[in-house]
Amino acid sequence: MVGSLELIERLSRAVTSVRRHLGLLSPIGKDGMSQNALLRSVKGLGVPSTARKEDRKTKLKVAASAAAESRQEFSSKDHFAIRHGVRCAGVHLIVDLHGAKRLNDIDHIEATLRRCVEAARATLLHIHLHHFQPSGVSGVAVLAESHISIHTWPQAGYAALDIFMCGSAEPDNCIPVLREAFEAKRVDVNEILRGQEASKETSQEA
Repeated sequence: MVGSLELIERLSRAVTSVRRHLGLLSPIGKDGMSQNALLRSVKGLGVPSTARKEDRKTKLKVAASAAAESRQEFSSKDHFAIRHGVRCAGVHLIVDLHGAKRLNDIDHIEATLRRCVEAARATLLHIHLHHFQPSGVSGVAVLAESHISIHTWPQAGYAALDIFMCGSAEPDNCIPVLREAFEAKRVDVNEILRGQEASKETSQEA
């Protein structure tokens, strides 16, 4: 663009010089003004649109504002759970699987944890599993609603799981998934309603 402007200016000066020499152009006149206007318009092509810049800034501000409002709305919720009419910080299920299979299959265990999260309508953040030698798997699925942890003893056909969820997640939906996935002969479930006193304090403050 800079080269084009220099060329136009040189041509304009050459034409002006010839026409002045022939007496066809005065230093200040209509043609001179037209050429100056032409140069200004050509130079203007290299200047980005201020209106477009401002419009883009406005859109970015609106998007950032909407994201901030969404984060504020999420953080304003206490995510306490209601269980059998009792308000609590979360529902904690202590699960024991007996006579279970595929407890040394780390890929199967990960897939099962993912199915549990989906069934419970929870939000998965990440999964970390460790495979012991010669056997056994320990790990956790970290959720926005808390976690699902597992520890297995394949040689004994036994697995211990903790399923702790707050908010509107449905931890009970994990039980049939676990029973089917590991073909457990017996499934024992104990329930603890965590943080009942904390939920009362929060409710009174609100």
